[in-house]
Parts: sequence; structure tokens; C-alpha cells
Amino acid sequence: MTPTKTQQSNPQIFTIWSDKIEGRIDPYFYRAEFIEIENRLEKTKYEKLKNICEDIKNGSTPEGGVFENSGIPYFRSQDFKLFNFEINQYINLEFHKKIYRSSIKFGDVLLAVVGATLGVVGYVPNRISEGNINQNVARFRTKDKRINSKYLAIFLSSRYGQKQIQRQATVTTQAYLNNEQLGQIKIPLPSLPIQNKIVSIMSKAYEEKKRKEIKAGEILNSVDDFVLKELGIKMPEIKKEMVFEVWSDEVDNKRIDAEYWQPYLEEVERSINNGKYKTEKLKKYITKIHYGASTSNAYVDSGISLLRILNLKANNLNLSKVVYLPESFRKKLGNAFVKTGDLLISRSGTVGVVAVMPKEVDGFAFGSFMIKFCLNDEINKEFISIWLNNKLNKILTEREKIGAIQGNITISTIENFNIPIPSLNIQKKISEKIELYYSQSKTLQKEAKEVLEKAKEKVEKIILK
Repeated sequence: MTPTKTQQSNPQIFTIWSDKIEGRIDPYFYRAEFIEIENRLEKTKYEKLKNICEDIKNGSTPEGGVFENSGIPYFRSQDFKLFNFEINQYINLEFHKKIYRSSIKFGDVLLAVVGATLGVVGYVPNRISEGNINQNVARFRTKDKRINSKYLAIFLSSRYGQKQIQRQATVTTQAYLNNEQLGQIKIPLPSLPIQNKIVSIMSKAYEEKKRKEIKAGEILNSVDDFVLKELGIKMPEIKKEMVFEVWSDEVDNKRIDAEYWQPYLEEVERSINNGKYKTEKLKKYITKIHYGASTSNAYVDSGISLLRILNLKANNLNLSKVVYLPESFRKKLGNAFVKTGDLLISRSGTVGVVAVMPKEVDGFAFGSFMIKFCLNDEINKEFISIWLNNKLNKILTEREKIGAIQGNITISTIENFNIPIPSLNIQKKISEKIELYYSQSKTLQKEAKEVLEKAKEKVEKIILK
């Protein structure tokens, strides 16, 4: 059997001479991709991370995991990504003082050192005057005047930084890096003018990327308003009431939880029914509907392609993280397979996300947190997907969730969706316009990614000169 490209670049069997052993004897540490990076870095002027940092510190979590509504900003690995920082949690001043050793300030570099986010880098911006971090994040504060800390963050997020992070990590149930391992990472030290040039290149690339992503987001955000305008539906005021009344005969044989009867939900229903077109229950057009398969996570390198809820996006699929089940599971999966033109809807977590299945996923299996339904030719499939993802329908979908811990919707919920029904020609016109919007947004997102990748390639060449 001919080896794959991955196997050729990372052979399963290889030899390491004894004089090349660096203290660790696990084969992972000596993979070809890591050795290649090390050889390149050895040809540069570099310092180990531990020699250019004042210290390397990790944070802590408040006792009982109790956080505040305001106070000192507290960062986890999911709250930052290089130059983007979001403040989602706070700790009180008392706890901040207890762990002041891990406090952060403008110019510090952060690195996620545990689990799925391992390797995520952040550069603390000047808008954050004070903050702290949890135990899964390491903070670097440079002491060497030969290095621009922003350059350090950029290098750690580059391919050469990330490969070293992966190499140094201890890989068990979940990968992690201790401070000793972090200290071994090699940081090339070109002159400060060159570091500043690298920072300038990357900063401009991130600014351009952000502009393109904002424009892409604006296009997608305009989809809902365009659809409502075409259907003659006015967006009602969405305002929750603290006190309201409902007559007892309205709730006979229905749910009695207060949130279900919020007055604004009735306004949403009224707005849909008062649009330009009559409404029908979706079940009138459904020919087949059923739940996905519940299987173990026995994923393999190849086999039956499985769509999970993370692959499902509004009017779209993300196929970058498709997993595979063994062929022996095919009988167990039963009818949990999709064909071109079927629709999938999420029934758990973020409920009500819908997409029409394109031909490239024909024959894929789908998981238990989704429901598949098929439509007859009296309705445009893309139009139905667009409507079900519209913000007004999503409000009503959220109301229908059942279950205390993680809400779910049922087949009955889907069958009873209220759908505005313009003519097939108008449905097609709306669908084609929305497809154009999505195409424009995807183009901008692709351009944004390319801008950053080109900048990274340019910078990596400069670093290794």
C-alpha cells in the first residue's frame, strides 16, 4: 500500500540517534515535522522563552467557581485570540489580590496551555488596564529589551511557534504544557527594526481581515430584514414583560410556564399572520421526517461520513470537521442517512438551525441531535430553510423547547411551524437573492483568511532569514 502524504511526512516508524535525545523518550516528541522546525530555528539567532521572560505565571479559579457581574476582568482561553479580547467574566478585588502574581496588563502575552484550545495566543491590548487569568492560561511578561512583546505573540501564533508548542506538550487524556516545557520554546530574535516591521505587517493584515469579516457579517445580518420585507412582515417590538395575564381558557391542555406566554410572542405570531401571504403548517409539505442516529463516538480514520450538530449552520454546512464511523455501524444507523435536497434541523442546544443537504453529502449519516425532513415539490426547499432560520421563526422555535437542562424541540414542533407561502416564483426569487448574499459573504470571508495567510507566509520568511 502506498503511504499517504501525511504518512510520508510523519512516518510511523523512524530512527533517532542517541545523541539527539533531549531528555524525553516519547516518539511523539521526535516526529519529522517537529525536527524539521527545530533544524530551521537552529540556524537563526534565538533565545529560549524562559530567558527573555520576567516570569511565566498561571492563574486560578475562584473557590466554588463564583464570578461577579463587574469587577476585575477575568480571561479564559476562549476569551482571546491574538489581538481580539472579549470580557465575559469578572472576579472580585479580594480574589484578584490573592492571585495578583498572575495579573495581566497591557503588553503581556497569554497562551492557552491545556486541552482543545492549547496554543491559542493573546496580546493584551491597552484598553485592558488590569485583569487576571484562569489556571488554563499562562502569562508571559518580557524582560529582554531586545524583543517587542507584540512580536513574541505573533511568533508564538505562527507555524514555527505552534509546532514547538505541540512538540513540548505532554499528550495524555488532554494535552497540556507546564512552565518548564514552555520555557524551552525557541524564539528567533531578529533586530528590533525587523521585529517592528513584522508587527506592522501582521497588524495591517489583521485590520484588513477584520474589515472584510465585518462586511461579510453585515451582508449576512441583512438577510433577515430582506426576507421580512419581501414577505410584507413587520418586525414587532421584542420586549419581555415582568407582569402579564393570560386567561385560563387559553392555556387549557397547553404549557403553563410563564415564559411560553410572554405577550411579545403573540405579537410575533400576529406579525407573521398579517404579512402579505397566507400561512400554512409545514406538515402540509413534509413527506418524511425522523430523528438521527444515537451512536457511540467510535470514530475511525475512514468509513461512514457522519454529520454532527457542529457541522450544521444556517442555510449551510461546515464540512471541515466531518468524522467517520466504522462500516460495521451501517445496519445500526438504519435510516439515519441524508440525500441531496433533504433538510436537517438541530433539535438540541442551539435549536432550529436548518440547512438543505447539497449533493456532496449524499449518503452521509447524521447524529441524534438533528432531525431530517423531506418536502414535496409544492414548496421551495431553499425558501423553507431561509424562513426557518429567520429571526422571527427562531424566536418561536426557542419558545417550543422542552426539557430543563438542555432544551429540545420535537418532530411535532417542526410539523407545526407556521410558514408564509408566496408563489413558487417568489420563493425562488427570494432564495436566489439570499444565495447571492451568502456567496458575497463567503467570498469576503475567504479573502479575509487569504490576507492573513499571505501575511503569515511573508513574516515567516523574514523571521528565518
